[in-house]
Amino acid sequence: MGELLLGPMLRHVSDSSATIFVETDGAASVDINGTVTPTFEVAGHHYALVIIEGLPPDSVTPYSVLVDGQCRWPMPDSSMPPSVIRTLGHAGPLRVLFGSCRASAPHEPPYSLSATDDPQGLGVDSLRAHGLRMLSQPPHEWPDILMLLGDQIYADEPSPETLNRTRTRNPADATPPSLVGGFEEYTWLYQESWTPDVERWLFSVVPTAMIFDDHELIDDWNISGSWVHEIRLQPWWQEHVAGCLIAYWIYQHLGNLSPQEIRNEAMLERLMAGGDGVDYLREWAAESERFTPIEGGYRFSFVRQLGRTRLVVIDCRNGRNLEPDRAMVGAEEWKWIDEQCRAGDVDHLLLATSLPVMVPGGLHGLQAWNAALCDGQWGKWVARWSERIRRYIDLEDWPAFDASLRRLLALIDEIRTGPGHPTTISILSGDIHFSYVARADFAADGNAPSQPAPSRVHQLVSSPIRQSLPRRDRRVIRFAVSRIGRRIGGLMTRSIKSPPQIATWTLTDGPVFANEMSMLIIESENIELVVERARPDDNGSPILETVIHTSL
Repeated sequence: MGELLLGPMLRHVSDSSATIFVETDGAASVDINGTVTPTFEVAGHHYALVIIEGLPPDSVTPYSVLVDGQCRWPMPDSSMPPSVIRTLGHAGPLRVLFGSCRASAPHEPPYSLSATDDPQGLGVDSLRAHGLRMLSQPPHEWPDILMLLGDQIYADEPSPETLNRTRTRNPADATPPSLVGGFEEYTWLYQESWTPDVERWLFSVVPTAMIFDDHELIDDWNISGSWVHEIRLQPWWQEHVAGCLIAYWIYQHLGNLSPQEIRNEAMLERLMAGGDGVDYLREWAAESERFTPIEGGYRFSFVRQLGRTRLVVIDCRNGRNLEPDRAMVGAEEWKWIDEQCRAGDVDHLLLATSLPVMVPGGLHGLQAWNAALCDGQWGKWVARWSERIRRYIDLEDWPAFDASLRRLLALIDEIRTGPGHPTTISILSGDIHFSYVARADFAADGNAPSQPAPSRVHQLVSSPIRQSLPRRDRRVIRFAVSRIGRRIGGLMTRSIKSPPQIATWTLTDGPVFANEMSMLIIESENIELVVERARPDDNGSPILETVIHTSL
């Protein structure tokens, strides 16, 4: 009899449709409120994406999940509120919850303690804290979408439970012991991260959008062309990257797409035609990772329309072009991003990219300086040492891709001053294990003639959801964003004769450390940001406290 292993996960929701993802323990028929979908098989695992259409706008529809005719959700002993689909089209505020970097581990000590209390500690899981608060809230106060900005799982820092399971590998397997290897082990990560009771219920009621980052494959993923050439010589690499991309497409990316995009792409249709689809997806993964040129072949970037708000999500990992030119995304993908950012009449434009675009203080200068040296500006010997530094301290945000940064800033400048421009443009990012708000100021504004006020532009970074950052690293970051740190960063960019950017940015809030998530509250032309940190109360229960509350 069919059982539900994972899900239901509410994924893409519009004003009239929804997609819901599940994993079952065998081939089965999945029925959600009368919409019946057969599972598809990949490497002996069974999945279904149920596409529900014809829903009324601005509606709240409870749902249940039947597997082979037997109710498997809600669970018989569940104390959680009913799972519901909330379609778009409501008149109230739009709530966008976002964050990145969520390590998986038990929610009890020592793992729930901070790293300063116990070396194994990761602190309180802020996603779980949001779920616990939602249990006592009415649905109209829940987030309308959860944007996860990378490192939803950690393939290179797996939990103790997963590490124990990897010890059963064949001794001939060359995969490093601290790294998950292949598709099967990736399925363990997703099941461990997404099946705890509160999080599982949260995923069943809040639509989710997701984009990956490096730790979902391996630290420094695509940091440089030389890194790619070196990693591809490893005997375990091909199996590892194929497992990552196949699992990512199934567990994360498929649900990012609208029903029409899924039909146009036809990959799901191919998998549902019958048989085990693992060979088909292996061929697809090899093409996506591409060996020549070093440029991602499949477009993982995607877009969501949220009423008068448009969310454009940029893949800045697999989509990179590293040789012969260094770019955060390849030419074809950039063309698509440009079109999506300019499309439609919207009040607010959200650009989501796992890596920050506007990096504060001396951190920007350090990355730009290092990238120029890696490119040989000071000679080959310095370039070799600079490459080592780049990898050692992860110098790979947008300032490390100077041409891409300038192109993106130019695009934002054109949009913010163009006809019918949005009220705000906000860049949502994660990755760097601290949160902040930076306001962008464009040089042309000081000389512009009288005209309608351009879009307000901000960089919003929310990281981590659950991860530890040593005190040493916090001190380094605080110094980098200090006045002295900014001056040192300026000296670094001048030393490489880097021309001025068309925009500067000022840190207005932060840096904020520890586990937190951010909420955008959007109503008409107004937009507010609330950043909340998770911590234990006096009884050890997870609670949220506001650390930033600002109007954008």
